[in-house]
Amino acid sequence: MKYQITFLPSNTITRAPEGTTIFNAANWAGLAIDSTCGGRGTCGKCKVRVTEGNAPIREADRKFLSPTELNDGWRLSCRAVLHSDCVVEIPRLMGNPKAALLGYGHHVILNPNVAKIYLELSEPNLEDQVSDLARVHAALDKEGYDVHSNISLWRALPNILRDNNFQVTAVVVGNELIALEPGDTRAKNYGIAVDIGTTSVVCAIVNLNTGAVEAVKSDLNRQAPFGADVISRVSHTMLEQDGLAQLQARIVETLNDLLTQLTAQSGIARENIYEGVFVGNATMLHLLLGIDPEPISVAPFIPAIAQPITFRAADIGLQMHPEARISTLPHLGAYVGADIVAGILATGLTRNKDAKLRLLIDVGTNGEIVLGSVNGTLSTAAPAGPAFEGAQIKNGMRASDGAIEGVKITEQGEVILQIIGGDVAPIGIAGSGLVDGVAEMYRAGVVDASGRMIRVEDARGKLPDALVERLVTIDGVRAFRLSDAESNIVLTQQDIRALQFAKGSIAAGVEVLMQQMGVTANDLHEVLLAGSFGSYINPASARTIGLVPWVAVEKIVAVGNSAGEGAKIALLSFREREAANRIPEFIEYVELSGRAEFNDIFMEVLAFPKLTADDRQPTEFYVLPSAVHSL
Repeated sequence: MKYQITFLPSNTITRAPEGTTIFNAANWAGLAIDSTCGGRGTCGKCKVRVTEGNAPIREADRKFLSPTELNDGWRLSCRAVLHSDCVVEIPRLMGNPKAALLGYGHHVILNPNVAKIYLELSEPNLEDQVSDLARVHAALDKEGYDVHSNISLWRALPNILRDNNFQVTAVVVGNELIALEPGDTRAKNYGIAVDIGTTSVVCAIVNLNTGAVEAVKSDLNRQAPFGADVISRVSHTMLEQDGLAQLQARIVETLNDLLTQLTAQSGIARENIYEGVFVGNATMLHLLLGIDPEPISVAPFIPAIAQPITFRAADIGLQMHPEARISTLPHLGAYVGADIVAGILATGLTRNKDAKLRLLIDVGTNGEIVLGSVNGTLSTAAPAGPAFEGAQIKNGMRASDGAIEGVKITEQGEVILQIIGGDVAPIGIAGSGLVDGVAEMYRAGVVDASGRMIRVEDARGKLPDALVERLVTIDGVRAFRLSDAESNIVLTQQDIRALQFAKGSIAAGVEVLMQQMGVTANDLHEVLLAGSFGSYINPASARTIGLVPWVAVEKIVAVGNSAGEGAKIALLSFREREAANRIPEFIEYVELSGRAEFNDIFMEVLAFPKLTADDRQPTEFYVLPSAVHSL
């Protein structure tokens, strides 16, 4: 059951499930409440006044609030749990908290889960015989941190305190004291945000004090030789005795190599990286942890872990601070994972106060789709296959130097190519070039609405001679030559069919969600294309082939690596991380394999949509948005 909560003095109204704290409900509504402990009930700063509704007094309330305040309705918002509709007054923030513009126009107050507290402790003597650990804990308690620690810290205590005249910096992650460092090291405070994709892994070192990205790199997921998609990798774990161990070793190897490159590039020491937020689909995160993913691949598609978890980086061999913690975000379903939750966080799709309907599509081997607004949201996953990644395409390749990433066909039949790396000969075609090329061929009449390529004899007199000359036959299969004869980069009839099946799967998933919600394309305020590949797609071409619903091109927005951006937001703000962890409560997951109408809709959307006057207008090369480069 959900309850309505009204926040004063802004008069902001939101609804949250029973059991949600007022602190988290305010975060969800985008309202800041003062806190240093991240809502754990230890700092006593997050007090609010409940003017209407039921808010029982908790033990933490009695610790930090006077009897008069309690009688007047003041409560710690992080301990006050919703059991009814209520009205809450939030005090004005004292001071100006640090904030950053992250994600898709998202202002985030910096409140990382990692805190570094400089301590100047009194030295023990015959009159002051408090233990070292109790001395540290008492000093941190005064700062609002109620922490616990483990044996590795206890072993280091005697020497580090006495070698540094009892002047040390405590490193606290969540409610865990993970280290004491000599002197004042508060300026050295870093974390990593990681998006583990099936094809690529993106990692960024983030300054937790300022929110700045110090270094970012991506690399091919070294699990790729064991299969291009998650099903292939799950199969490897099932067919090979040590298959799971192999795949886990490969992803850890990928991550450690990225960390080596990033620390060398930034000059940041590994031991100053204290936390990471990792996102990815359920299979990728299971493989990272060495958890058998087989149950995800068969009905009823149940992951071993769907909730957010935290573990030591050293537990899986990551080369960071020895006691660094890694946290994940939750999954929405077996095939809509933490990366999509991160994308929802970055775009604010379920929290936008304008309540306008938005469609988020992460285009890739597995097309994840989210449709909704603050009033209600649906999600699903559609098995698109590897065509968008350039796999199963005759001249397909990853988006790297020499790959065709854009195609334009003029009215005179001239084919103009945009190639990664600039003035170099093409050696293949990337997924964005595939979408562009087929869309341009359709506009030019080389391909009809069914996806069938025109025969040479039918093309003569109908198409410009320059296009007719590009129609060739390879091993009995029709093809269209994009490049010159020397490079001989072609799109074949099979390539077009592979693209149709990939886009048809995603388009059918979108249609299922729209039908279930009772909306049409006319109701969409924006279509957000996410993921590194989704950001490279020309919006006009995506609409022409029917990958996205027919909306005005300006409503089709590339939002870059929203998964990585969401991971960064969760790293920099524990409040936002808590909001992300509640996202599954606000979203209904739709399993397409159980929908009888999916196959019928899939067959209907395989064909390319009828060309409109807008589609027939000359197109320009798509300019890559700056959002793609952010993480």
